[in-house]
Amino acid sequence: MRGADLIGSDLSGANLSKFDLSRANLTGANLTRANLTGANLTGANVREADLSGANLKEAYLRGANLIGADLIKSNFLVANLMEANLSWANLREADLSGANLSGANLSGANLSGANLRDTELGDWPKVRGATFTDTKGIFPEQRAILIARGAIFDNHP
Repeated sequence: MRGADLIGSDLSGANLSKFDLSRANLTGANLTRANLTGANLTGANVREADLSGANLKEAYLRGANLIGADLIKSNFLVANLMEANLSWANLREADLSGANLSGANLSGANLSGANLRDTELGDWPKVRGATFTDTKGIFPEQRAILIARGAIFDNHP
């Protein structure tokens, strides 16, 4: 399914575990509660798709476009989201523990209740840190911890 055109498809509850969806166009697709464990979504366009409750454990989403995606309560445990664009995504109560967010853009995203424990946020100067400009749901204490781990807030290096 590499490079597949799945715009607006209804794949809710589908078992896509370990599928190769790299460079696929899933714009506006319904992937609620889909099993994408270990799936390859490198460079995929998942803009404004609904992945609420989806399991993306150990999924590979490097460079994926997730702008405006609904990712409420999704599981990204140990997923690779390097250089992914998650701007304006709804990550409320998502589990991002152990995920790699190096170079990812989370500007304007809703992270209320999201689990960011042990996330990789960048190793400056080797890898640019994840950008959290104008995110919602990050408390001042969390912000300080995330900055110490390489996150960028409001042009903070």
